[in-house]
Amino acid sequence: MNKIQKKMKTDAASNLASRRYFLRFLASSPVVYAAPPILAQDPADLYAPQIISSAGDAVNVFDFHEAAKQVLLPGHYTYMAMGTDDGGTLRANREGFEQFRLKMRRLVDVREIDLSMELFGESYSLPILIAPCGSQQAFHPEGEAAVARAARTRGVEQILSTVTSTAVEDVNGARGRPVWFQLYTNPDWEGTRAIVRRAEASGCPVLALTVDLPASNREALARYHRDSNEECLVCHAPDAGVIPPKPMYAGTSIGRPATAFMNWDYVDRLKEFTSMRLMLKGIVTAEDARMAVEHGVDGIIVSNHGGRSEDSGRSTIECLPEVVSAVQGRIPVIVDGGFRRGTDIFKALALGADAIAIGRPYLWGLASFGQEGVETVLDLLARELEIVMKQAGTVRVADIGQSHIA
Repeated sequence: MNKIQKKMKTDAASNLASRRYFLRFLASSPVVYAAPPILAQDPADLYAPQIISSAGDAVNVFDFHEAAKQVLLPGHYTYMAMGTDDGGTLRANREGFEQFRLKMRRLVDVREIDLSMELFGESYSLPILIAPCGSQQAFHPEGEAAVARAARTRGVEQILSTVTSTAVEDVNGARGRPVWFQLYTNPDWEGTRAIVRRAEASGCPVLALTVDLPASNREALARYHRDSNEECLVCHAPDAGVIPPKPMYAGTSIGRPATAFMNWDYVDRLKEFTSMRLMLKGIVTAEDARMAVEHGVDGIIVSNHGGRSEDSGRSTIECLPEVVSAVQGRIPVIVDGGFRRGTDIFKALALGADAIAIGRPYLWGLASFGQEGVETVLDLLARELEIVMKQAGTVRVADIGQSHIA
């Protein structure tokens, strides 16, 4: 080895030692933890969500949850995030998915994946619906209209809440076609008829009657004492003039939902009154599913109101198989509650659901980045669903079945 080679070897060793020293210094420096998320990631939790500055930075829907926490008023965030009692059923909705394992198939050509599905003769780009959530202008100034535009660009169905902050006619205009309408009913039959007539006149093809909320204990929200809290009363006092009346109650004497009086006779009465297809939202047992079919209901949404209505401790994904078995394919079955991943969607489809519906994830996107946030939430779920469909060897939604549950 000549002198030049020796010097090159010595320099290389010195450079390597210097580089290692710098990396050790950098790893222990507090500067790293003030850096962008890719450097700030806690090595102890590789999968922790990050606070994002744009919708395009999100890698999953949980990132939007962190962003929503940063922009929402505490009371508004609590209204969206809470469950009933101590949140047991809310937690169960997520934990329920862990009870089901997937069987993956190999050596299937999965270069082309079709995520589309059909409901009531309409084709949709994804087996995902936008579940009804009220008062969306509390989360973003454009509220339900921004969600409708996102539903339009992504080709999914939107179900509009009775307690929407945007009138059904305006939402239909933003969507580019009539949406489905969710009904909170009231003992005031004439007022209820007026709301149903208005939805029907606007072209809504499906009416989803919520049946899972005869009573609810929402302790987390009660702690804000909205009726006496000075900060809340700035907007929520009856004479504050900040929050406009619910547009779907215009021209009626109804002030708020009241559903404890409902029974199967009421379902019959409503079905006879409207030409819209009637779905029941909130069915979670085989017994009620069979009754729904017997009473001529056109579809079921398996739901516990996102863990906000009952403290049963049962997740909707647990309830789904018995409902599907009772229905025996006679009417469509949709399920909501806790869906955050493409694998969650796949499991529901494998257990017999025709489609799923999301609530909080799109509200996180809406609160964070408006229409773009909702679109990106749908894109991320579609991407994850496509990945698991490829892993399972299913090229169409219709190919997903019970055989994929381990």
